Amino acid sequence: MDVREQIEALWRTEARRVYASLVRLLGDFDLAEEALHDAFAAAMEQWSRDGVPARPRPWLVSAGRFQAVSHLRRRARFDTQLGELAERLEHEDAAPQEDVEDDRLRLVFTCCHPELPVEAQIALTLREVCGLTTEAIARAFLTTPAALAQRIVRAKTRIQQEGIPYAVPELADLPVRLDAVLRVVYLVFNEGWSAASGSPADELCGEAIRLCRLLVELLPEPEAGGLLALLLLQEARRPARTSATGELVLLEDQDRSLWNAALIAEGARLVEQALRSRRFGPYTLQAAIAAVHAEARDASSTDWAEVVGLYDLLLRVEPSPVVELNRAVAVAMRDGPEAGLALIDGILARGQLGDYSLLHAARGELCRRLGRVGQARVAFERALALTKLEPERRLLQQRLDALRA
Repeated sequence: MDVREQIEALWRTEARRVYASLVRLLGDFDLAEEALHDAFAAAMEQWSRDGVPARPRPWLVSAGRFQAVSHLRRRARFDTQLGELAERLEHEDAAPQEDVEDDRLRLVFTCCHPELPVEAQIALTLREVCGLTTEAIARAFLTTPAALAQRIVRAKTRIQQEGIPYAVPELADLPVRLDAVLRVVYLVFNEGWSAASGSPADELCGEAIRLCRLLVELLPEPEAGGLLALLLLQEARRPARTSATGELVLLEDQDRSLWNAALIAEGARLVEQALRSRRFGPYTLQAAIAAVHAEARDASSTDWAEVVGLYDLLLRVEPSPVVELNRAVAVAMRDGPEAGLALIDGILARGQLGDYSLLHAARGELCRRLGRVGQARVAFERALALTKLEPERRLLQQRLDALRA
């Protein structure tokens, strides 16, 4: 492998680590981004002449810091404050190189700070931590690159103006702050999971899993492991989730031989570890439910009593009408469609989830199984009117066509 190939490989594997360290040292996202590119350009020139150093990452961090100071000094002719910043950075001791790994964790917590809007947290995390381009993120979230770029700029400005620290929170604040980080990872995965297979958003699932692995590696909290388990168990079903023609295949109809056994085994192990800690939360319980499905030979052998019991626990930990809906579907599988339908109608009677397409889809399915064709058709039509996801729309239309036939 020649020097260019080695540098390209380092860019793929080390660039975001180097960038995270430069953000810590320079205290500025944009300056760190510029320094990152300058460091790799310097590496291309110097390593081609002198060879690749034994520890390339620390070399790149130091080179980037040096290049940033040089740029600030040149620009100081027009802004004296930049000269003062350059002076401070030049004489400020860099942290020991063994802290470089922790810089990624600091960057995650900065991007997911609760003072920032959730949409900004997601965009900033994907851009600064994962290294996705603005164009790629914009395509995934169905917005324009200009609008997405403005969202990121506003978030960076707020970080500077409000003095949001580039640091892992103190132990006392860690649970609340970690919840914000995990929520961002979960939302990123769900955005990709709900997309059509092969679409730009589909790639977000892989980014969410990589980010969650980073959290578990650097901050081995049980609930982080529980979230990783949930994402892996979901991802394991991807090969069977759509047909050869791109149609959505429901869980009970999926070819389980297509499921990824390695991901299921890893997810199940992580679930067990999190449960044994006795410090788990909603992500771990959702992962435990996913594990019950993953370990069943087929849909008919699913332990629905255990699934309902886990939903009972989840409702106590995180009460919500969506969890109630999922529990109602599980009750229908355990006790029959009449029992599940009564629970769903109870949610609607309270004025909840009336505009939630999945509730009406579930209600339509239970009515269909009970032979209530008219009610099923009304429910499926309501679900079809509410959903904007094309795979779900096609599946609902198939259900309606079958009822009309």
